[in-house]
Amino acid sequence: MMRLIHAVYGFDCRLLQHVNRHFDKKVLNLLFRFVTQFGGADITIAACFLLIIISSGEPKLTAIASALALSASHIPVHIIKQLLPRKRPYMMLESTKFPANPLQDHSFPSGHTTAIFSVITPYILYNPELAFILIPLGTFVGVSRIYLGLHYPSDTIAGGILGTITGISCFCLLCI
Repeated sequence: MMRLIHAVYGFDCRLLQHVNRHFDKKVLNLLFRFVTQFGGADITIAACFLLIIISSGEPKLTAIASALALSASHIPVHIIKQLLPRKRPYMMLESTKFPANPLQDHSFPSGHTTAIFSVITPYILYNPELAFILIPLGTFVGVSRIYLGLHYPSDTIAGGILGTITGISCFCLLCI
């Protein structure tokens, strides 16, 4: 079992380094620093509140499910970060490039990726055509976290799964 864990961790590190090695490219840096904000608290909370205010009927219920999912998803994120205190890649891998003043809390799972997937999932369930725009957006946020040296790929995958499950649960609770 330990052998498998080491193999997975090794793959995780190699994939992180493959993505993070482009950190010095100015255009990519600007792009990923911008995109990562779509999973941050300011944008996700503001988007949820704005969509609740401007919508009505079923879209409003979807917006409420999205806001509920955002709120609910951060409870397991907090608990998991305490139970599995994984250090961020830039703290563990010497060659990892990262922005000034990086996050200091634990790495697993990615809160930004959890947030974006918890917010977009109810909208995808309500209107599946939105998946063509929203899934790439959520994935892009996850990749940005890896690019910026703040998360391992498995952190963002776990965050995406956690956010999706929470989004599905809240949508089913309120909209079905």
